[in-house]
Amino acid sequence: MKLLKKGAEADLYQTKWQDSKAILKIRKIKKYRNSSLDSKIRKQRTIKESQMLSHVKSFGVPTPLVYFVNLDKTSIIMQEIPGKPVHDLPPSQIIDLSKEIGRLVGTLHKNGVMHGDLTTSNFILFQKTVYVIDFGLSQISIKPEDHAVDLRLIKEILNSAHAKIMMSSWKNFLNGYKSIVGHAYFTQITKLVSDIESRGRYAQVV
Repeated sequence: MKLLKKGAEADLYQTKWQDSKAILKIRKIKKYRNSSLDSKIRKQRTIKESQMLSHVKSFGVPTPLVYFVNLDKTSIIMQEIPGKPVHDLPPSQIIDLSKEIGRLVGTLHKNGVMHGDLTTSNFILFQKTVYVIDFGLSQISIKPEDHAVDLRLIKEILNSAHAKIMMSSWKNFLNGYKSIVGHAYFTQITKLVSDIESRGRYAQVV
């Protein structure tokens, strides 16, 4: 078993499941929390994430298969998607794929799912398909405000991690998003994104 990533909420390991490469995600114990409360929170989030990975497949969003869930260890074994994170692709490819990412996010929102951690590292390109990963902060929500927070985050990531191609990528993302959610909802959400940006604790993204 090989450690791939240490995160604030969970650690990721490369492992095997019935001779197939797999990812083991283990939620960390938070010692600052009451132990029984911490256990309950980690179990709830493990259940929610595993269910969400399967749920979004039902309306056509590509995600890793869930192989096994261990609630005692608050861990999930899932399919390893052997492609590349969009974050690591050449700029021209990120611009092109931004429209598909917009469509995927639009599909999530149209079906009442907020991802909660929309970064270009959480989209993986494998064999011409873009997969969405890491639903650890996701939630069922039809609230436009929640969907606007999703868009605000991906916009912020494009501006910070992909500044030189931000405008082109954001435009393509919005075109893809609008093609799924429709003009009226698109207008509502983008206005909310502007509202969020205008609040004092957020820096305006050009």
